[in-house]
Amino acid sequence: MPVKIAVLKETRANERRVALVPAVADKLVKLGCEIHMQSEAGAASRIPDSAFKNVTFAANPQGLVSDADIVVAVQPPDASVVNAMKDGSVLLSFVYAHKEADLTRLLRDKKITTLAMELVPRITRAQAMDALSSQAALAGYYGALLGATNLARILPMMTTAVGSIRPAKVLVMGLGVAGLQALATARRLGAMTEGYDVRPETKEQAESLGAKFVDTGVDARGEGGYARELTPAEKDKVAAVITKHIQQADVVITTASIPGRPSPKLVSKAQVDGMKNGAVIIDLAAEGGGNCEYSQPGQTVQIGQVTIAAPLNVPSLLAEHASELYAKNQFNLIELFVKDGKIAFDWNDEVLAKTALTHGGEIKNEAAKKAVET
Repeated sequence: MPVKIAVLKETRANERRVALVPAVADKLVKLGCEIHMQSEAGAASRIPDSAFKNVTFAANPQGLVSDADIVVAVQPPDASVVNAMKDGSVLLSFVYAHKEADLTRLLRDKKITTLAMELVPRITRAQAMDALSSQAALAGYYGALLGATNLARILPMMTTAVGSIRPAKVLVMGLGVAGLQALATARRLGAMTEGYDVRPETKEQAESLGAKFVDTGVDARGEGGYARELTPAEKDKVAAVITKHIQQADVVITTASIPGRPSPKLVSKAQVDGMKNGAVIIDLAAEGGGNCEYSQPGQTVQIGQVTIAAPLNVPSLLAEHASELYAKNQFNLIELFVKDGKIAFDWNDEVLAKTALTHGGEIKNEAAKKAVET
């Protein structure tokens, strides 16, 4: 019997992505899988059902998953869908257990093997499965565009018959995948760019993209490629240096987030109050509450003459390419445990072991277990 995969239609607000695209569906069939998909699952990504070949469609999600071996989604499915899944089946989706405690306990109790896409380890071998990075790259690109479209001036230098217009200054704070892509995009649009991060090793990366690096003398390298929380003294030291750069910028793009924790505050109210008239802040860390003290997640607000946009689920605004990259991430992960048309987990594989949120009636991730069970 082939491995049956069920693809869910996303139902959460502002979610336009889909977990499968036609090109990846064909690869899964060659891998020995049988694809069943919820009707119009790709509609919000502008992918009609007719674009999928060798795929069976069904309208009811509970019926769809009831005999599926693997269920794939972008956002975690509703409890009613998880309850309809057969015990011992596999779920691939983002989960964020600290936000979904009840659902995580349900996945545990039904003995679902949950591979949470946000837990894919950030190691070289897992890059092709790293959905956080693939989606962050798109968010960074779009963040630069949002900065340009919210600014009442142009980004590049322009020479006209009546004189020249100086290029805009763009400061990107947080030089992970999203930040570096924002720097690269702003540079391509003609802006003068600066990059800041508490991890000094990002200096070379920023400079390779033509940006100046703002060095504050604080090293806050943490585990897993993320920055650690700064001490009060370190925050004061950083603020003394970075304030000048924030208040000289036309656009500030912030991207700093820590999985499972609130987004660190990088831009204070006092710093915003001193910004130039017409300046724009694009806060790409709104999912965790935002990097700016004035940010209101999901809204664009005006503070004096400064515009602060804090959009939610930015990759979903680029749903077609976001879905394509995400589907490829999931396919590469599925390849690790679907062999010869059968599911076979090798828990000695670091990628599978670290991506597993629940398995065999247990919560396998220690941080999630602590958040959910205590």
